[in-house]
Amino acid sequence: MNVTELEFCQMVEELAEEFDSYIEAVIQSCNTYNIDVAFGAKLISQPIIEKIQREGQGSNLLPKISKLPV
Repeated sequence: MNVTELEFCQMVEELAEEFDSYIEAVIQSCNTYNIDVAFGAKLISQPIIEKIQREGQGSNLLPKISKLPV
């Protein structure tokens, strides 16, 4: 199934509200469109990537990145 970046991102945003998780929303969107998660990762926008990173850090799935005060 062909899907555009915009359609994919919109579905992820909608499902993120339902699941309360961007990670789960991306996985479910990939399943819905019958695409590989690695391909789905190429379709998501930068704001969604940042939300997934924050979610992963909050769940201790990703290491927390220290930022210097500027």
